[in-house]
Amino acid sequence: MSEVLLQIDGKEVSAIEGATILEAARSVGIIIPTLCHHEKLEPYGGCRICSVEVDVRGRTSVVASCLFPVEKDLVVRTVSKKLDRIRKSLLEMMLAHAPDSEQLQVLAQEYGADRERFGKEASFCIHCGLCVRYCAEVKKKDALGFIDRGARKEICFIPEIASRECWECKECFPLCPTSALQAAFVLCKALSFPPETGSQEEVNISTLPVREQND
Repeated sequence: MSEVLLQIDGKEVSAIEGATILEAARSVGIIIPTLCHHEKLEPYGGCRICSVEVDVRGRTSVVASCLFPVEKDLVVRTVSKKLDRIRKSLLEMMLAHAPDSEQLQVLAQEYGADRERFGKEASFCIHCGLCVRYCAEVKKKDALGFIDRGARKEICFIPEIASRECWECKECFPLCPTSALQAAFVLCKALSFPPETGSQEEVNISTLPVREQND
């Protein structure tokens, strides 16, 4: 494949055509923060912490670096006051759900995020989708998925599959940026209290969007 030249933070970078800005930046040691990215998984763009500014044909836009492909003569900024504000706001919203997450706390300190800005809604989940996507894309088991949308969106283990697969696997647990213990709790709850057939809480496995984008 051919290579393209672009500029990242004032540095000329050569990247393979089809690579993302995140991959190009990492190849030269430029760090862009991420929470929902994993090298074994397809790009997702859920957390938006990896947002960068790009100049394309005279227009400046904010894009997710894990999704945006490199282009010839693309100018990228990974650090700016605007990006700092965006990352700070995103972290403050996530901290409302997972205030004790070590990863979030480290980033919050870096960007000056106020963990008390929003009222606590301690779900311990920031909808990064790492567990759902890993199970679907790497393990090919589809043992968990998203249910509902918006503020009611949750991740749920599918009891019929999880009871066979998850206790011998648990590879998704350490991927969780908020708490592996939370992942274990959700699994135990799914196996201990499966939804009754015909109840409103019953999960329709065939309709679970295992790679749904963040609302």
